[in-house]
Amino acid sequence: MAAAAGSAPQHRSRFPGGRRRAGRLRELLVSGLVDSFGLSLGWTVFNLVATQRGGLATAGLLNAAMLLGVVLSAPVTGRLARRLNGRTLLYLAAGTEATLRVATLAALLAGFDAWLVAAGVTVMHVAAYAGFAAMRAEVAAVDARPRAMTRYALSIAAVEAAGAGVAALLPLHGTFMVGVFLLYGLSLLPTVLTARRARTTAAPSGGNVSTAGTRLERTRERRRARLPLPVLAGGGLVMLVASGPTLLSVALASELHGQHAVAGAAAAFSAGCLLSSAAVDLADRLRRSPAVIWPLWGVGMLAGWLLAPAHLVGLFLAQFLAGLSMTAFEGGMDARMARDARPGTVTTVLAWSASTRALGGAIAVRALPVLVAAPAIGLAAGTGAAVLATVALLALVGAGATRSSLQTG
Repeated sequence: MAAAAGSAPQHRSRFPGGRRRAGRLRELLVSGLVDSFGLSLGWTVFNLVATQRGGLATAGLLNAAMLLGVVLSAPVTGRLARRLNGRTLLYLAAGTEATLRVATLAALLAGFDAWLVAAGVTVMHVAAYAGFAAMRAEVAAVDARPRAMTRYALSIAAVEAAGAGVAALLPLHGTFMVGVFLLYGLSLLPTVLTARRARTTAAPSGGNVSTAGTRLERTRERRRARLPLPVLAGGGLVMLVASGPTLLSVALASELHGQHAVAGAAAAFSAGCLLSSAAVDLADRLRRSPAVIWPLWGVGMLAGWLLAPAHLVGLFLAQFLAGLSMTAFEGGMDARMARDARPGTVTTVLAWSASTRALGGAIAVRALPVLVAAPAIGLAAGTGAAVLATVALLALVGAGATRSSLQTG
């Protein structure tokens, strides 16, 4: 508090609507928490229904469709961010997502073809992650420090785990399902209200006077965004190897230990999320490159799954480590991307950050049910953890050799 008071001109500046920085951050956080709780509760119910009706294969299909939507959200968000300010983008994304949340859950319960439901899920998550990128851009516009972005990410992840836990305890019928529908759709209302005070503007453009001029302008915009492709590829590969069991945790917990195990697994994930900020601080003090730290976060996502099939405590340990490691990895990656982004491109860059992680996750959740059954998940997790640990070790040795050669030179 004293530090904040001593830097009043920087940390207490006013933003649209007369809100100061701390108040605006709280507003963004609260709206994000309400949205994420409703989304997590509804999506967990969605997964439980899918698992009951079609097993791990159907759950894998629908989760792959979800992640495909996240992948596609990056180019869609980039185009929208060049044409719409933050307020309009949030209005459009929230309205589309709320409609499709209700429609896809209703279609699944009504017994529609799984591929048709998957198509709706994909479009829904294009809208969801366009809105998520816009919200993170709002956070960065108010406070660009990495800690602010990591705190936002871990809070969202923690409340999502709470929503999943509540959903696992609900009967999947009757008045409870009516409540799920209402919360699933209406939890986006705070985001709509928050959008009225959005700060971000459309990315600067020099105008489009001809086809050649349009192509030139698009080339300039891509250069202005300056996407760090090696960083994006590294994040996507970590998710490809490490994220499969965690992204399918609802279906895996239900098949391995019963539906009520989902609640405990979600609580364990939430506890891990709450410790991720301290883990990020520790990793920063080590001053190692992402080539070392990021694969180690992947090892953390997988390590507990070695024990998950054998005992319920193993499942909880797996989710605790996954919550800590995945949230720390995503928050650290997003903070780095936002820090290095050029003015006017933060929304686009963060959309691509989530998109590349989702691409890796989409491949993982689609392939995992094909490669192994739920009881054999420990074997797949152990193999992935060994691969990532080897990558981290090689990167560490390579960095040490580089420092030695520089000192010798």
